[in-house]
Amino acid sequence: MSEPGAAGPGPGPAAIQVSRIMRPDDANIAGNVHGGTILKMIEEAGAIISTRHCNSQAGEPCVAALARVERTDFLSPMCIGEVANVSAEITYTSRHSVEVQVNVMSENILTGAKKVTNKATLWYVPLSLKNVNKVVEVPPIQYARKEQEDEGKKRYEEQKLDRLETKQRNGDVIFPVINPDRQTKEPHTVGYSQSSLIHLVGPSDCTLLGFVHGGVTMKLMDEVAGIVAARHCKTNIVTASVDAINFHEKIKKGSVITISGRMTFTSNKSMEIEVFVDADPFVDESRGRYRAVSAFFTYVSLSKEGKPLPVPQLLTETEDEKRRFEEGKGRYLQTKAKRQAQMQQAAQH
Repeated sequence: MSEPGAAGPGPGPAAIQVSRIMRPDDANIAGNVHGGTILKMIEEAGAIISTRHCNSQAGEPCVAALARVERTDFLSPMCIGEVANVSAEITYTSRHSVEVQVNVMSENILTGAKKVTNKATLWYVPLSLKNVNKVVEVPPIQYARKEQEDEGKKRYEEQKLDRLETKQRNGDVIFPVINPDRQTKEPHTVGYSQSSLIHLVGPSDCTLLGFVHGGVTMKLMDEVAGIVAARHCKTNIVTASVDAINFHEKIKKGSVITISGRMTFTSNKSMEIEVFVDADPFVDESRGRYRAVSAFFTYVSLSKEGKPLPVPQLLTETEDEKRRFEEGKGRYLQTKAKRQAQMQQAAQH
């Protein structure tokens, strides 16, 4: 369900809200809603508000395509029977892109209790309905204060730079592993938990332009990352956070996509999983396989009572695995330091 909401505190058009009750097929066996389900709802809300805004003035009809999702933390688990309320608001526009900020709140409809579960920032690019390779201009929004525009521009430049850096790292390959002989591999090694999923892109996965919805891709990525995490620790696992997700290239209807995930780092209570999406455009034989999306997912292990459990240490065997482990450790320590700084700042206020 989608409905216009009241105008929020930001400078953009009126916010929208998408709400849906969480069903058993949205959750794992412990009743916790999959992170991919929430990511898909976040993307749907972002796509609605950005497409609506980009068509708000006379001009070429277009559809907003997801280009990037900034890091998002899953602040608390959502359960079957709760209602997910996803609100989206446009907070910055450049000439060819739209920044959308999304908040997710879970609601217990029996008690009325509400809690914030996610906050996310997404970037969209409007593509012409007549020519999918043409990026149309975005109508500007009005800012309440000059500082809001300056801060938005700074975020825009930062994400642009990060996207370039990520693209340079994309030569890395995870060889698909569909049904490996795990008996030959040691538990808690990268090879033991590494997993892949192959998916044929159908019409229900796609936008009006015939390309995959970003939310569909993120849901599949979360499924693969969840399988890797579950194989590593053999407990109930939930998504704790997702690092920036970069959509490097569009995926066309009829393509076969391979979503591959591998463990890169473990701390005492968390696991980092790298996920790649590679596309084989069988409908366009002139083009070979290419890297479409990449991201890092972080998972935690929970007991039956929902309490955090220790995570088995990842056993690295090759030099590449050791290098990726150290890089993951660096990201983990950086995130931890940033979170502690935010907590100190909040305490001072």
